[in-house]
This record gives sequence, structure tokens and C-alpha cells, in this order.
Amino acid sequence: MRRLLLAGCLAAAPVWAAGGEVPLTLEAVLAQADAAHPDLELVRAQETGAKADAQLADSLNDFRVTLEASLRGGRNETLQNRWRDDNYARLNARKTLLDGSRQASGSAAALAEAEARGLQLLDARAQRRIALMARYFDVLLAEMQHAAETEYTAVAYVAWDQGKDRQSLGQLAQWELAEDEARYLDARARRSDSLRVLRSKRLALGLALNQVGAVNEDLKDPELKDNERKLPELDALLERALAGNSRLQAQKRMLAAAVSRLGGVRAERKPSLEFEAEAARWSRTAATRDDLRAGVNLVWPLWQGGRDDARLAREQARFHELQAQHDKLVQELRQAALDGLEEIQQLRDGERRSAEVQSVYRNLGLERAQAEYEMERKTNLGASLAQTQTARIRKRGIEYRLALAWARLDALLGEQTIEGKK
Repeated sequence: MRRLLLAGCLAAAPVWAAGGEVPLTLEAVLAQADAAHPDLELVRAQETGAKADAQLADSLNDFRVTLEASLRGGRNETLQNRWRDDNYARLNARKTLLDGSRQASGSAAALAEAEARGLQLLDARAQRRIALMARYFDVLLAEMQHAAETEYTAVAYVAWDQGKDRQSLGQLAQWELAEDEARYLDARARRSDSLRVLRSKRLALGLALNQVGAVNEDLKDPELKDNERKLPELDALLERALAGNSRLQAQKRMLAAAVSRLGGVRAERKPSLEFEAEAARWSRTAATRDDLRAGVNLVWPLWQGGRDDARLAREQARFHELQAQHDKLVQELRQAALDGLEEIQQLRDGERRSAEVQSVYRNLGLERAQAEYEMERKTNLGASLAQTQTARIRKRGIEYRLALAWARLDALLGEQTIEGKK
């Protein structure tokens, strides 16, 4: 009885010090997918910069008003080489009337890039959800693994403790007792390592949630009803992915921006008209100085050397680069769609069935061990408990992998799902 009580205390040792009475749920963790995090802040900063570029492009042809003033003096022969004040103040206004579509091309390019950054933010949020879900499942599996290792450690200790009694009675050789002790020490080392892994997984979840330290709350095992959704056909899935994938749509907008930039570079060779008006005040009068003036300026870049050709070649190269990235992304989406469907089907039809049979087998073994223990025929109840826990880890691990596979498939389609809610 003493040995069984000791083993029971070891098996019942707390896995982690709970930080609160209310368990942490998967829904609560996924609700933090849009909260502040370096991954999201990076994309948000890029989106903000793109929007600022779009605002700048829209304002390039606005009125430009400048005030220029100077306090100065000078001398020349007309003034008999005497110093005279030559102060002035000028208020100048300019506005581009025609620019050969430079501003329109730049504005379209900046707007398309801003839209692309917004779509990339949607994809970043989806990837954050997948990362949070994965870290959440890692903690649950680490907790279950630690509990199983605790069971195995308790069983090994009981066997070693009983072996010491049998060895003292001459029923067990010294080398057999040493073997039992080695098994116990190995089990204890595995239990210690599983606790280290659990701490690491809790810290990883905390970092994913942008917390300072580890997540100390108890985690609630989710039901994962979405795992039972009907699998779509591959052709329908590909059609939805090509139409709704955020990364692909962002790449299309980047291509549109590149086309607009090419148009803007070509427009640099066209003439432009600018209206200019100025009011000035001078301390020294002269025939060439006007207090008020207005006019239209024509600028026609007739020859720019090799600069125009170089800029055009650079933008064309950028366009071809983006086109290649787009085509590669389409290939990756097709492959990911096929891999996602096959992974879900394999988990459902193959591994889930195998894990369920193993779980049933271990549960039946546990029932037999409990019956034999009550009749005091055998004392392998602890080993059966540990084996049952191991079978449960495998079964739940498959469900977690299935949930992650569905989450990746949802992200591929540009969709979000939490327990059947879109």
C-alpha cells in the first residue's frame, strides 16, 4: 500500500502551476490574432508607408505656394560702387496643368501597391491564426506527454521498490535490481525532459501572444467540430484558391502597380504645362523686376541621355520579376491545395482510424488491469494507465494536425473558420 500511495502521489503531481481559475480556450487565443505582434506590425508599417506613397502621388499636381525673402545689400557701378539695400519678398504659386499622365500613372501605381499591402495584411493575420493554433496544440500535447511520462515514472519506481524487497528476500538477483533502478532513472529523466519541453511550449505560446512570459493558465481541450467538414473537390478548391487567396491577389495588385509605373516612366518623355503666378516686393527698383506676374511654362524633355532608357529597363525588369513571382505562387497554390486535401484525407481515413483502434485496445486493457487489480492478481494498473494515456496523445495529436490542415486550407482560400463560424 505504501508503494502504491507513493506512486499515486508522483502520478498526481501537478503539471504546471495554474495562473487562474478560468481555463484558456482556443477561441480566446485566436481572438488575439489581430492584436499587436511584430509579424503584424511589420506588415502594418508597410501598408501605412504604401498609403503615404499613394497620398503623395495624388498631391504631386496640387498648387505649390512658396514664400521667399532676403535681407541683403550690394554695390555696382550703377550705384557708383556704394552699398545699397537690395531686400525682397516673393510669394510664388505654381500648378501643373498637363503632365502627360505622369501623376495619374504614379497615383495608380501607389494605390495598387497600397491595396496589395492591405491584402498582405490579411494573409499575415491568417498565418498568425495558424501559428497561434499550432502553439496552443503544442502545449496541450506537451501536457499530455508529461502526464504520460509521470505515469511511466511511477510504474518504474514501484517496480524498483518492489525489487528491493524481493532482493532482500533473495528472490531477485543484484543485476536485476540494478536493471529496475536503471529503468526508473531513465523514466525519471524522460519525465524531467517532458517538463522542460512543456515549459518551452508554454513560453512559445506566450511569445506568440506577444506576452512577456509564459502562459500559465490551464488550457481547455477544444472540440474541433470543423474537422468533420466535407472535403471539396480539387477543381473547385483550386478555383476558389485562385479567386480568393490573399497572397495571390496581393501579387496581382503589385503587377498592376508595376504596369502603372512603366506608364509613368514612358510619360517622362512627354511635355508638361505649368501655371505660375508671383507677387513680389523689392527695396530697390529695376526695370527687369515685376511686382506682379503670371504665365504658363512649357517643359519638354527632348533629350535625357541614357537615363530614360535605364529607368524603363529597370521597371520592365521589375515587372518581369513580379510576373515570375505570380506564376510561381500559382504553382505553389495548386500544390498546396492538393497536399492539403490529401493530408486531410489521410488523417481522416488512415491515421484517425488506426489511433481509434489503438485507443479502444488500450481502454480494454485498462479495464482488464483494473479488474485484476481489484482481485489482487496483478499490479500492472499503472502501466495500463500510462499506455492508455499514450494512446490518447496519439489520438488527440491527429485531431490537432487535422485542425491545422483545415486552417491552412482556409488560409489558402482566403477564409477564416473557428468552430464552424466564418
